[in-house]
Amino acid sequence: MICRIFLNIRYVKLILLLAISGSVMAQGHGPLYGLQTPTLAKGGVDLNVAGMSLGTETETSYMLRYLFSYGITEDLQVNLTTPTLIERLGETPRTRGNSNMPANGDIEASLWYRFFSNAFGVGKRFESTAIVGVSAPTDNVRGQVNVGNAIHAAISTGYASRTWYAWIGGGYQYYFERDDERLGDLPYASAVVGYRPNIFLGDYPKPDWRIFIESLAEFPGGNKIDGQLDLSDTRSTKVLVGPSFLGLYGAWGISFGAMVPVVQDLTPGSVKERYRIAVNLSYWL
Repeated sequence: MICRIFLNIRYVKLILLLAISGSVMAQGHGPLYGLQTPTLAKGGVDLNVAGMSLGTETETSYMLRYLFSYGITEDLQVNLTTPTLIERLGETPRTRGNSNMPANGDIEASLWYRFFSNAFGVGKRFESTAIVGVSAPTDNVRGQVNVGNAIHAAISTGYASRTWYAWIGGGYQYYFERDDERLGDLPYASAVVGYRPNIFLGDYPKPDWRIFIESLAEFPGGNKIDGQLDLSDTRSTKVLVGPSFLGLYGAWGISFGAMVPVVQDLTPGSVKERYRIAVNLSYWL
């Protein structure tokens, strides 16, 4: 049984006032699993503490993860995330977890660059963001395969307004070879649609809630073992769908959600998932 529980406490020095609409928009807060486009404001700081659980039919892992994000400019953001593993899995499904933090024992540094933004109406905009990152593992072996350093790149584009949100994106994670072995690569794609009911369009002290429907498709490739590709002609295919919710009240925010697999066409020996659960607590400085 697969179960992922993210407990994420965010400290963000950020409140962006939209002068035209008079609303408050929290940058960097959106879907739990899918790629998104918002970046921190210049000088904005985002500190995260996450508790994560990953379970299979026979075992469960527990991990704490910490994320530091800083807005170099309003369009360029740097991130660093590190884990504390309490209990590891012997066989770990290969997945990103979410766009900011891997769901494994990697230490990762990344840059987010919002290279396009077009505000064309009151509180409405189209924008696109590119992500590039590097990571180093804290374990030597993952799923009986030597694990090395990795690179990750992704791109997302989307629409945001006071009421509706939509993002689509795709990414690719590549692990380098270590001692003649290499973890398989991970192409993936995500799509998210969000809605903010009219009842929550008022300003503070009214609460603000948003609803997201998220989907994630992953296509992990075969591992390289003893210099030979294992199952090189096939890829696992996994598609997950589920809801998430984001609530904001003053300096506080909470988001939570779950995903369940609707497609799992896996190569022999791959770990099958049951569901993913995430909970995020946030606080703005």
